Amino acid sequence: MATSLDTPLHLGVRPWSHLVPLALGEVGAPPLDLRVARLAVTPHLLDERDLDAGETSFSRYTLARAAGDDRLVGIPAFVMRGFRHRCILVRKDSPAADAADLAGARIGLTGWPDSGNTWTRAVLRRAGVDLTGVQWMVGPLTPEAAGGDRMGGMAPPPWVRLAEPGESLVGGLLDGTLDAIMTPFMPPGFHRDDTPLRPLYRDYRAAEVRYGEEVGFIPGIHLIAVKRERVEARPELLADLMTALRASQQAWWASYRKHADTTPWALAEIDDTERRYGADWMPYGLAANRSMINAFCAELHAQGIAEAPIDPDVLFPEYTKIATETGVE
Repeated sequence: MATSLDTPLHLGVRPWSHLVPLALGEVGAPPLDLRVARLAVTPHLLDERDLDAGETSFSRYTLARAAGDDRLVGIPAFVMRGFRHRCILVRKDSPAADAADLAGARIGLTGWPDSGNTWTRAVLRRAGVDLTGVQWMVGPLTPEAAGGDRMGGMAPPPWVRLAEPGESLVGGLLDGTLDAIMTPFMPPGFHRDDTPLRPLYRDYRAAEVRYGEEVGFIPGIHLIAVKRERVEARPELLADLMTALRASQQAWWASYRKHADTTPWALAEIDDTERRYGADWMPYGLAANRSMINAFCAELHAQGIAEAPIDPDVLFPEYTKIATETGVE
C-alpha cells in the first residue's frame, strides 16, 4: 500500500501565472509528488474527490474555521490578491466619483460573503458609508451568469435582497434601478470606447495606491488549503507545499522581469511595483500577512457576516505548529 509520502498530492488551482512554473514541473516540491490541475473556476474542495488540496475562498475558509469546521487546513499562501477600488462600476453619466458618494445608494454585487466583495465593501466603510443604509441587491453580473448560491448559505440581512429572475447587475445599472455595482470581473464590452459604464474612481490606480499606503497590504482573496486527512497522515506536507509555492512564485517573477513583453509597458509596471513593495509584492507566510489577516477577520464581523468577532489565531494553527518545527515561515 502507498504511504502518504509517495501518494501524489493533487492540487487544484485557477491558472494564475505565478503558479505556471509549478504546474509545468519547472520547480519541484520534494519530497512531495505534487500534481497540479489548472482549473477554470475555484474548486469546492470538500466536494472534489479527485483533489487533495487547492485554492479556496478566504472568507469561506475563515468562517468555517471560526465555526469549528476544520475539515480544511489552510496555509497563508494567498494565491489571489488585489485591490478592489477598480471593482466598483457606475454609469458614465453618474456624478459619483468616490466611495463616500455611495452613501444610501442602490448597489448590486455578485455575492454577499465573498472575500473580494467583503474587501470592496470595506472600501465603502473606510469612506464612512453605513452599509446598512445602502440598498443592496445580490445577483448575477449578466443574465447569462444566473444561478448558484450567492449568499453563501446565509439568510439575507434586512438591507439585502436577492435579484428577481431576469434581473442582473449590468441590467440594473443600465436601466437606472441600481446606482453602482461591484464585480470582480468586468462585464463583456467594458473596455470598449463605447461602453456606457466606467469605474467609480476615474483614477482607480491612484485610489488603490493611497489605500495600500494607508493599510500596508494588498488584500488577500483566495488561499491554499489541504484536506485534513492528508495533513494528519503527514503534517510536514504543509511546509513542503509552502516551499513549492514560494519557489514557483519566485521563478515566475524572475522570468516575468526578464521577458517583460506581455504588454508594451509591462516592464514599467514591474519597476513601479518593486519600488512600492519590493521584489515580493504578494508575500506568503504568517508574519508578512498578519495585519491583512487581522483586518479581514475584523471586516467579516463589522459587516455582519460573522456574528461574533473572529480570533485570527484559529485560522492556521496547524501551519503555525509545523512552521515552528521546520523553520518554514
